[in-house]
This record gives sequence, C-alpha cells and structure tokens, in this order.
Amino acid sequence: MDVRFREVDPFNCWLWLRFSEVPSQGERNYVDGVFDSWYVIGRLGGFNAENLQVHDEGADLSWMGYDNEEAESVIPALMHNMGQLEYQGDWARCWLDLGTSDGVAIDVLINALRQLDTDVVQIEELVVGGVNTDWPVEDHPDSIFPPSG
Repeated sequence: MDVRFREVDPFNCWLWLRFSEVPSQGERNYVDGVFDSWYVIGRLGGFNAENLQVHDEGADLSWMGYDNEEAESVIPALMHNMGQLEYQGDWARCWLDLGTSDGVAIDVLINALRQLDTDVVQIEELVVGGVNTDWPVEDHPDSIFPPSG
C-alpha cells in the first residue's frame, strides 16, 4: 500500500483509498469497521501525542510509574467529525474534521490499513488530503469551518 499526502486541512480533510479491484461487501465492512473504530478512539481523545507516557517509557513496562497529573494537564486532542465512507468503483473516500487530534491519529490509521491490506483486501494506495479530479467534492455538510484555500 502506497501512502501519499496532498494538501491537508485538518478541519476539512478527505482520505482516499484505491483498491486493486472493486471491494466486495464483506471487504467494505472491514474497511468501514476500521474507520469507525479509529474515529471513536479519536473522538474520545485517544490520539494525543502530548501524553504518550507508556510509549516514551520504552520496552520494559514492569512497575512503570504513570503520572496522572501529567496526563490531566495536557490539552485535549479531540477528533471532531467523520463522514460516511463512500465507494465508487475501486475508490473509497471519507471526509474528516480531525479537530485537535495529533498526527499520531494518521499514523495509527495507516498502520491499521497496512494490516488490513495484508490480511483482508488489497489497498493500492491511501491518499491523505486534497481532491480527486474525477470524483468532485462539495463542502461537507458537517464541516464547521469554511474550506481553506
């Protein structure tokens, strides 16, 4: 799976997936499940690089001291909104308002989609941001900020 980035507006961002062939309904269900699960974690503030205490600790987590005060002092990183996945031929797209979530959110999605590509459905590429000329987009009805540009 190739990953490409175009212009990214975190408050009005399109994610584009191109499959090797038109995905079956079962394959679509897996893709939808990945995006839905990812969004719920983001909506709850799970993608916050300001509080990665366990990650920063390293390999040995035995008897790690977790600093609750530090965790409570970070600014929330909340994903605001996500549209429904739409499919057209061998393409899928999803609109996002990433809100204040960090880039770690995109990394987690890429990791999950890479595994999905290996185990379930072949994904040729993930494109983050921008628009496809052959599948025009309009202002998303859930967008709370006007498009940039």
